Formats: sequence, C-alpha cells, structure tokens
Amino acid sequence: MKESRRPVLTDEELLMGLADGSDDALTQLYRRYFPMVLHFVTSNSGSEDDAKDIYQEVLVVVYEKVKNGSLELHCQLKTYLYSVGRRLWLKQLTQRSRFMVRDVEMPATDEDAARQIDEDIIDHEERDRQFDLMADSLSRLGEPCRTLLEDFYIQHLSMQDITEKFGYTNADNAKTQKYKCLMRLKRLFFSEYKQ
Repeated sequence: MKESRRPVLTDEELLMGLADGSDDALTQLYRRYFPMVLHFVTSNSGSEDDAKDIYQEVLVVVYEKVKNGSLELHCQLKTYLYSVGRRLWLKQLTQRSRFMVRDVEMPATDEDAARQIDEDIIDHEERDRQFDLMADSLSRLGEPCRTLLEDFYIQHLSMQDITEKFGYTNADNAKTQKYKCLMRLKRLFFSEYKQ
C-alpha cells in the first residue's frame, strides 16, 4: 500500500501545529531544521545527542513563545531556530567550561538575549545572501572556469589531476588559469555584492 504524501507546511502552519501538538508539524520541524542545528553543535565540540537535546530546547522555547503570543518572527523560521539553537549551545558550552568561548558574551537578561538573537538572524541572513550570490556568480562564470574551480575547491583534485583533465602543458599553467578564473569569479561576485 502506497503511503500518501503529506503537504509541506508553511512556517506559520508549523508554528500553529507545534502549539496544537501536531505530530506532522513536529516531524516536519525535525526533518527540515534539525540538520542545521546538528551541524552547528557537532562542529563546535558537541555530539549528536547534544544536538538533539539543544533542538528539543529550541522547540520548547518556540512552543512557549507561540502559546503565550510573544513570538514575533521578522525572518524565516529556519533562521530563528538556528539562532536560538546557536545561543543555547554557546551558553551550554560556557557552563560546561569545555573550552573558552571567545567574543561571545552571554546575555544578562531576556531582552539582551532577544537582541543577540536578532543580531544572529541578521548575520545568518547575510551569509545566506552571500552563498546565493556566490552560487549565482559561479553559474555565470562559464566554462572551463566553473569546472576548474569546482574540481579544485569542491572535488579537491590536485593541480596535476587538473593539468591532465584540461590538457594544460604543466601544473604551473593550470595554477595560472585557476588564478585567472578565481579573479573573474571575484569580479562577478563583488559586482553583485556591492549592489
């Protein structure tokens, strides 16, 4: 028997579903947004279990804010969840004294915490914009530059492999071409970024 496909819920539907105890909303919240919190926590001295605990706390915070009507989203839900998860994990690391967290002051009040979350959201949205611009710039770069840069930076091919693949006479010529391609990509990126 074929399982029916559930509709993808909007951010608002996810929040209302969370408040109402909807299993579907909770499942979608985990499937869609837990991986980014998992990545952040495991990249910053945490385990998968730590990430699960943090994400559970994130959902409790959001649940309580939705229930008491104090949640005002001025960004995507994904960005908000990431920022709350980041704050909670940094706070936990500080409490554990696992290592010294530099340049991060823990908020003294809920108002300070809300301000810091807003700042994190702005930073996260700016990084998303930069990634989108870079992907767009890379797609406009054209061949063979796009493939050459992807082979070097994403596929981690050696200069010797690139020399053979593209038919350059030696690795120095391949490096020169890579540098020229990189400069073209930077020009494309920054021409859009400045606007």
